[in-house]
Amino acid sequence: MTTTLITGASSGLGAEMARQLAARGHDLALCARREERLAELRAEILAAHPERRVEVRTLDVLDEDAVLETFRAFRRDLGSLDRVVVNAGLGKGAPLGTGGHAANRETAMTNFVGALTQTEAAMEAFREQQAGHLVMVSSMSAMRGMPKTMTTYAATKIGAAYLAEGIRNELHGKPLGRTVKVTVLYPGYIASEMNEKVAQKTKMMVPTDVGVRAMVEAIEKQVDSACVPRLPWAPLSVVMKHAPLGVLKKLM
Repeated sequence: MTTTLITGASSGLGAEMARQLAARGHDLALCARREERLAELRAEILAAHPERRVEVRTLDVLDEDAVLETFRAFRRDLGSLDRVVVNAGLGKGAPLGTGGHAANRETAMTNFVGALTQTEAAMEAFREQQAGHLVMVSSMSAMRGMPKTMTTYAATKIGAAYLAEGIRNELHGKPLGRTVKVTVLYPGYIASEMNEKVAQKTKMMVPTDVGVRAMVEAIEKQVDSACVPRLPWAPLSVVMKHAPLGVLKKLM
């Protein structure tokens, strides 16, 4: 049995990951800013799987002290943290230089600085336990610099991915590298609360449960990295990285 902590778990991909992991036999530590949503999700999961342990705590990932204490408290309550999914994030943004600095800064602080703090807290637990699984939820937008409202978001997501990859690099060939695993997920267009306003206009969007199932399968396999769902995103990742800008803009 695995104890999995998920941040940003009150809705969207985080909430659906909690549902699917509970169905696979995982105990859960769920945190997010919205207490009522967390309570509803906990009740839903326990109704379906009364044998599971589901602990919830409110958390703003920009509160560094609270992140560290919340992770420690979950570990005390549940005995260990076998896996941490760094999932909390924002999708706000505006083209740089157009007056949207506040939105861009909020996204940058949440998606990168917040991810950094969560990763610090996760690795503190894993180093003490000498075991664990860090899962970083990045984005397909991390494959290339993105235009307009996506510019800051994409930059934060490649930064978050590099945090995780840097840890994998550090641990490679060391004893801890055999017991602490690192996975980076690059989700494509998966329907969620974050993108509900554009879901009907976006090509290749898949339902939340379908997209998250691909994420969970990659998590369970403890792969180094995965574009999810694999099709069409794994082949498209090569195009996104190397296509001329004119071609890329038509695709995206």
